Amino acid sequence: MEPMEKEVNSPGPPDDSLDASMQFLPDSEAKKMENTRFACRTIVVTVLIILAAVLALLVGLLVWHFHLRTEGRVKKVFSGSMTISNHNFLEEYEDYNSVQFKELASRVSKQMKGVYSHEPILSRYYINTIVQAFSEASNDTVVAYYLSEFNVPVAKASAVNEAIKSIEQDEGSKQGRKRLGLEHKPSNSLLFKNMMSGAVDARMVNSNLRGHFKNAHHARTGETGFIQSPNFPNSPYPPNIYTEWQLRADPAHRIRLEFTALNLEKECQNDFIRLYDSLVPTEKQVMVEKCGYYNPTEQPMYLSSGNVMLVTLVTNGEKNFPGFRAIYSQVPIEIQGCGGKLTGMNGTFSSPGFPSYYPPKIQCVWDIEVPAGKHVRVKFNKFSMREPGETPNHCPKDYLEINNHRMCGEKPANTVRSSRTNQMTVKFFSDMSYVDMGFSAEFEAFQPNNPCPEQFQCDNDVCVDPKLKCDGYDDCGDMSDERDCVCSEEIHVKCKNGFCKPKYWWCDGVNDCGDNTDEENCGPLCKTWEVPCRNGRCVPEHKKCDGHNDCGDGTDESECPRSIVLSCSEYTYKCKNNNCISKQNPQCDGEQDCEDGSDEEDCDCGTRPYKSSRIVGGEESSEGEWPWQVSLHMRGEGHVCGASVISSLWLITAAHCVQDTEKFKYSQSDQWEVYLGLHTQHHASEGSVQKNLKRIISHPEYDPKTYDNDIALMELDSPVTLSQNIWPICLPAATHEFPAGLDVWITGWGQTREEGSLATVLQKAEVRIINDTVCNQLMNNEVTPRMICAGVLTGGVDACQGDSGGPMSSVDPDSGRLFLAGVVSWGDGCGRKNKPGVYTRVTKYRNWIREESGV
Repeated sequence: MEPMEKEVNSPGPPDDSLDASMQFLPDSEAKKMENTRFACRTIVVTVLIILAAVLALLVGLLVWHFHLRTEGRVKKVFSGSMTISNHNFLEEYEDYNSVQFKELASRVSKQMKGVYSHEPILSRYYINTIVQAFSEASNDTVVAYYLSEFNVPVAKASAVNEAIKSIEQDEGSKQGRKRLGLEHKPSNSLLFKNMMSGAVDARMVNSNLRGHFKNAHHARTGETGFIQSPNFPNSPYPPNIYTEWQLRADPAHRIRLEFTALNLEKECQNDFIRLYDSLVPTEKQVMVEKCGYYNPTEQPMYLSSGNVMLVTLVTNGEKNFPGFRAIYSQVPIEIQGCGGKLTGMNGTFSSPGFPSYYPPKIQCVWDIEVPAGKHVRVKFNKFSMREPGETPNHCPKDYLEINNHRMCGEKPANTVRSSRTNQMTVKFFSDMSYVDMGFSAEFEAFQPNNPCPEQFQCDNDVCVDPKLKCDGYDDCGDMSDERDCVCSEEIHVKCKNGFCKPKYWWCDGVNDCGDNTDEENCGPLCKTWEVPCRNGRCVPEHKKCDGHNDCGDGTDESECPRSIVLSCSEYTYKCKNNNCISKQNPQCDGEQDCEDGSDEEDCDCGTRPYKSSRIVGGEESSEGEWPWQVSLHMRGEGHVCGASVISSLWLITAAHCVQDTEKFKYSQSDQWEVYLGLHTQHHASEGSVQKNLKRIISHPEYDPKTYDNDIALMELDSPVTLSQNIWPICLPAATHEFPAGLDVWITGWGQTREEGSLATVLQKAEVRIINDTVCNQLMNNEVTPRMICAGVLTGGVDACQGDSGGPMSSVDPDSGRLFLAGVVSWGDGCGRKNKPGVYTRVTKYRNWIREESGV
């Protein structure tokens, strides 16, 4: 955006500001001579009057200036465009350094001053207008894009906004001509039509933006070009800059823009990309605002409504990221599949450009007709038509209309709409701002008296495989496939609310029934007035926290304000003085429980410099959020496995990551490159470090067939400097409990889906610890006591190939520290239903880790 040139006008007093006390003496014919004394007195009086007048003028100016200062002013920049209907386009108009561009731009600027002069409030505060670009309209005329600046008192800002709206001119409007003052213009004046304008986003005229970069490109048929942020990909984009790329296509074509890389700061208030269906940043024509990271497999693609598009990048002064790269090209204006007649028993249709984002200002109508006697059903596999600030209630902007019923927002997969005849009309509409992915749908004919032949009909008209009825999962989306089920005591938990849930979900720490039926009566079958002990015994409730070890394993004293000293067992925490205490998980909780204070030693671990909100299920992590996460690279092969930092010298990973194959010697330390503090693969940030290994210690009893004892230690060739991006995770004591149902986090750069590609940015997902008995049933009795299971049994969230060796982190609710609960080991596929991930149980190896590494 070009800086606005200001015309400085020194304010002067109004015409009637001269002091009325100033008088001119009359000339008298009778008096030829003046008395000297009288003359002197007259001079003195005159001088005094003049001084008084000057003083009054100065006071008036000061009062006026003070009023102006205290009133407050704001810089208002409006962007706009209009067609110059009596002027033909020249190729030179695309070059803003050409003589032709400057001449036409000057004429537009002067005439815009005349436009604003017809609105008193605009002419009063107007500074100037600068033309930003020209493009070619379909009829060989010129479209001009401009920025106009006003210096407006704060109190008048809303009035100026309304005045700007009043000069807009819709296509074919006759009212606008008079308002623009064009009816009596000379014959050589430019004729403005279809005028549109609006305020520019305040973030784009921020006074902190020091740098401005402007680029222009014209797409040609059969050719592609690319644009990218400054310094991409070698280093982050600069701070506090505004960069714009003006993209043009030939008349009767659209711009197609596809992002091949997109990695910005997560918060759009800081750094953001905006796309406009224009060549100036007009709020009414903003297509999308982007920030954060997008997986390369997503590669969002956008289409313009006409032959122009503006891409803008704004950055602030902190946390600069790699940026973006995008490919542009031109495509014909006509979009295949936008409406038409659909007939037959079934078929498919989708929004224009799907799975890319649909363009603005488009309308499509599909008339669906199936054979007589049948009805029409449309099922949406994808439906996303969201717009900022809009609720999906009345859909005033982008919408899909089926038989006069509008739809917008986000709808779940398998959403169905049906007709009561053999015909259906589907209308798609998008306005000039904000676009989304749209929809993908399929239609089919069905018999009204048998709508789901050989299938189960859900209450929402979805048809599902009858085998899915009463399987415990909500396959319909409205739970109708799980109603009126007959529970089998052998395979089901019968919920009080009537639902049947798989028995292996019983006592897994998750309320699957919805009324907690499946989580009742867990553990030893103790009476309601008894406390269940971990060793299977039951003791009276009143003996809890009485200072005596009634359970025999300390359970009844484990969650009390004060610990007691017990005989050491597998359930008790052992202090350095060899005393054992009853408190469960006392390590590094901020309270001294051991007499010697050893439970609070070596607690400089498990803290994160950055806090972020939890996002369940495979989302990008924030930089520095998991500072113990390590990426292990095989030289020449890239990322292979993950690992965790446990000290400045030692890492923990999975033993199966360091087992030799015919091709690679994974067990040899000199074959590895270790990346610590890494957030994005192939992008070494300021906080990341690359190290080599000194040695690898795989557990001597690792079984490659069963993955039992799947744990290994790695020693760095030299200590790494700990920082906010590189920090050790806490190692749990051998007695640390990670109960079923506990929420834990898994992280890594592994495949984002089964048989998919590796992630570029560190991913995180929240899963739950699964009951040991349940997990063993689900995993064909292949889970040993040295393994721990975690996942989401409904599927969709899991670790995968490439995550091996990485951490499963558990947050201590009291101290907020994170403990290494598990090491990613193995699983049956990735994210499958009823197939949790299996992890090495770190508590079983606490002594071995200490013996080998000293940590």
